[in-house]
Amino acid sequence: MNKIVVLYKSKYGATKKYAILLQDELSCDIYSITDYKKIPFESYDCIIFAGAIYAGGIAGLNILRKIHKNIKHKKIIILCVGASPFDEKAIEEVKTCNLKEDLKGVPFFYARGAWNESIMTFKDRIMCKMLQKMIAKQDIDSSESWMKELLCSQGKVCDWTDKENLLPILEYIREK
Repeated sequence: MNKIVVLYKSKYGATKKYAILLQDELSCDIYSITDYKKIPFESYDCIIFAGAIYAGGIAGLNILRKIHKNIKHKKIIILCVGASPFDEKAIEEVKTCNLKEDLKGVPFFYARGAWNESIMTFKDRIMCKMLQKMIAKQDIDSSESWMKELLCSQGKVCDWTDKENLLPILEYIREK
C-alpha cells in the first residue's frame, strides 16, 4: 500500500476522531492542519484532507488550496464530516461550492459527525439556533432530511461517528 497521510481540521472533535480511525485502519500518519508546514509531503503518495462542513464551507480547505500546487501530482482525497445524514443533493452542493478549478475532480467522501450544542462556540450556537427557528416555521413533512435531523437534534448530544462511515473511502483507497 502507498504511504498515506491524513491532514485534518477539527473544531469539535469528530473530524479528528475520523483521522484517528483512518490511522488505525491504514497505518498512516495524521497531522492537524495547524502543523501543515511541518509535513514532509514529498514522503507520501496519498494525502487525505479531512475537514468539517460549516455553513456549506469546508473547514481548512484554504490550507489544502495553499499547498495544492506542491502536491497536485500526488493522489489527493477529501473527506468531509458533517452533522447531517448523507444526502446526495446536499453533498453535490458542497462539492460545487467548494471544489472549484484546482480541486475539481478530487475524490470526495462524506462521513457523519457529531452534534453537541454545549461545546459549540457562542457564534456557532446562535447560527444553529437561528437556522432551527427558520426551519421550524416550514412544513416539516416537505422539509429535507437534514432539516428534520437538525430539529430532532436540538438540545441533544449526538455522536454518529462510526468506522462504518469510512467504508467507501477505505474501499476507494484499497482499490487504487
